[in-house]
Amino acid sequence: MTLLNILVLYLAFRAKQVVCDFFLQTSWMANVKGSPFNMGGAKALGVHAAIHAAGTLALMLVFAPALWWLGAVDFIVHGLVDKIKGAITNKFGWTYKDTAYWWAFGIDQEVHNLTHLVYIIIVIVFSGASLTCLH
Repeated sequence: MTLLNILVLYLAFRAKQVVCDFFLQTSWMANVKGSPFNMGGAKALGVHAAIHAAGTLALMLVFAPALWWLGAVDFIVHGLVDKIKGAITNKFGWTYKDTAYWWAFGIDQEVHNLTHLVYIIIVIVFSGASLTCLH
């Protein structure tokens, strides 16, 4: 795997995050996924996490087909991160008008970015490339 391949994979993950978290997330998902599971939160969170899982699966099928299972991992990780953020913002009643809401939102996005970095490292290691000497 070349440095250019890694850059393209990183940009593909960033595009996946934007598309799945903003363009494909409906207001229903955004507003309900942090709710208690018995109030519809499980369904909204599940649909949203499945969209992310499908995006990761698609990227793996292009870049590292043997790592298709990262799609399933992303379903769990993305769902867990969003559930935690939703539970915290709901517990404290934070809305987009509160500074703490934006802090939680920013941390959520950065955790997703770091998760994608871990996936990229897995792809690099799986490809047999050295992390110290990429060319």
